[in-house]
Amino acid sequence: MHKLISLAFVLLLPFTTLLAQNNNDEAKIKATSRAADEPFIGKWKLNLSKSKLADQMTIAPAGADKYTLTFAGGGETETLVADGTDQSGIGGSTISITVEAPGNWKIVRKRGGSIVLTASWKLSDDGKTLTDTFTSYQPDGSTSRIDLAYKRAEVSAGSSGILGTWETTEEKLDSAFEIEIRPYEGDGLSFINPGRQPPKNVKFDGKDYPPAGASPAAGSTTSTRRLGDHSIELTKKLKGKIAETREITVSPDLKTLTMTVHLMDQRLPNIFIFDREA
Repeated sequence: MHKLISLAFVLLLPFTTLLAQNNNDEAKIKATSRAADEPFIGKWKLNLSKSKLADQMTIAPAGADKYTLTFAGGGETETLVADGTDQSGIGGSTISITVEAPGNWKIVRKRGGSIVLTASWKLSDDGKTLTDTFTSYQPDGSTSRIDLAYKRAEVSAGSSGILGTWETTEEKLDSAFEIEIRPYEGDGLSFINPGRQPPKNVKFDGKDYPPAGASPAAGSTTSTRRLGDHSIELTKKLKGKIAETREITVSPDLKTLTMTVHLMDQRLPNIFIFDREA
């Protein structure tokens, strides 16, 4: 899930934000006429009870009080000293690690000096389970929380302490998540997360587009294509290599939207189920 970048949490899609060029009345009329034939268009609410959130991360030693963090799907690593100070992170962010006690770490990520997320990692007494209390802070002042439980992955069965590779076994989200999908130019679509992020606009031309934003990851692109009338696929690449694929499908009765996210280097996919609101 690479949640320590942002709780945009897989749900804030890795779509390219394209600048609209056709804002005239003719374009609006065409968009309206498409809505009746496009199954994706509408308002959707995440069904937490049916969704499955997966995450995988690796914590490795890199020197005295120094560690390397690797999150599946990110394609990058971060190496920093665990001294509680803000240090350079991926995507133009800063990140800090504070070791509050052995097996008890606090992570803080900031952008532009503002906190965008915090995470508290706690290792069980037997060293077999790691819990994560994760809070994301949105631009509108709202917050979202996820409580996660991890187990050691088979590849690090011999590791001890908080070091090793961890995979989620349980998750609990405390807030709902909604998206709205609207027509966008020609046969494109616009994905809107009310009150949180700018619209994410996509075109189904199969071309690789760089991401929008002030500090996009170097060499990051996204392409989009239709798999059928009720299914689309997005592919995110980092420096030419596939980092993530995301398939979005609407059920035949148009009541359910399923988003399946496969991240590189992560064994299990994220599966998000949305119910139609309008």
